Amino acid sequence: MTPKLSQEAQLLSIYIGEADKWRGKPLYAAIIETLKVEKIAGATVVRGVAGFGAHSHIHSAAILRLSEDLPLVIQSVDTPEKIEHAIEIVSPMVNEGLITVEDVHVVRYTHRYLNPLPADRLVEEVMTREVVTLSPENSVAEAWQKMFETLLKALPVVDKNGEVVGMLTDEDLLEKAGVPQRLSVAQKLDSNVLGETSARFLHSSLTVANVMSKPAITVRARDSLGFAAARMAKEGIKRLPVVNDNGKIVGMLSRVDILRLVTAKEAKKISPPQGAAKSVREVMSTTIPAVRYDDDLAAIVDAFLENGSHRLIVTDASGKAIGLISDSDVVSRIQPEHQRGVLDALLGKASAPHSEVTAQKLMSPGVLSAKPDTPLLEAARMMMSPKRKWLVVVDENDHPLGLVDRHILLLAMTSG
Repeated sequence: MTPKLSQEAQLLSIYIGEADKWRGKPLYAAIIETLKVEKIAGATVVRGVAGFGAHSHIHSAAILRLSEDLPLVIQSVDTPEKIEHAIEIVSPMVNEGLITVEDVHVVRYTHRYLNPLPADRLVEEVMTREVVTLSPENSVAEAWQKMFETLLKALPVVDKNGEVVGMLTDEDLLEKAGVPQRLSVAQKLDSNVLGETSARFLHSSLTVANVMSKPAITVRARDSLGFAAARMAKEGIKRLPVVNDNGKIVGMLSRVDILRLVTAKEAKKISPPQGAAKSVREVMSTTIPAVRYDDDLAAIVDAFLENGSHRLIVTDASGKAIGLISDSDVVSRIQPEHQRGVLDALLGKASAPHSEVTAQKLMSPGVLSAKPDTPLLEAARMMMSPKRKWLVVVDENDHPLGLVDRHILLLAMTSG
């Protein structure tokens, strides 16, 4: 397993001379090998250009004295427990020198093989250039209609100067404008039910400016992909408007754009060292929203509300994952006469209508699954190939252990 560091760690510094030996080999090399054997997170040797030690002899790297015994510093950062153990092992090796320890705050720690994100690429190389936009003056009905026609769940709001002033999502319309369902659910409604529910807000006086999220979170076209991905992961958003140096919109960057680029990269010809590939076990969420195959509609709706999720895993009698069910699955597969009641129930406004239908009848059979030791990049490729939003991490009996979604993937690729 690749070592992990918490934010609070310690810095070990060992000051020795270049000519110091341990059992016939350079002392610095012996210390480095010892720290590696003890599985310390990492170590670096720094060679000084001049200095003096306990005997006050000045050593320098002057041209005529290149063979002089120059000062070396070996530094390592790890948990306090690991550093304490390292000191016990290394101290007897340092006959003349200095060993210090200080508390440090770890901002980032990652291995070069852990991060498949091509962070140096420019946003403009990856972004989508054709952008569908809204105006702040658009009515919420016009915004909803444009989302429904384009199947886009989030649209940038642009003023008359082409500057981004906000973002509007179907969740914004759901929470602030009275739209009775998310876009993916609306697409599955019976036409009569869709017309009835849409009538609730068609004559609303609200405009996009009233309900949009602001200020808009944007990136510039010349920003690095690493910067953009980190911002997206930190803010927990799926799409970023891209602007030029004048603040005018020139494109959109989505989480899928980034993950598609990552998974399209050719595999390295040189295999990464053992333990360097981060596995899904290290990043998965252990919160598992699930229902049994024989749960009824009321239990399914309750599970959606309790978990705050739009998807649920369906398990059989033995606990094996056999399918997934989404709120749009429920709406599309329930009888049309029950759809309005289900919509209200999913919003917590009413109890679910009585129905004999079970989770097994409403679910999409089969799940995309992987074992806990599956490398992160392989998991990303699995998810992007069929465009799945969830990867279920299962044990040897196919019992769910955790979940990986696109947000988790992006977080893992932008953090240590």
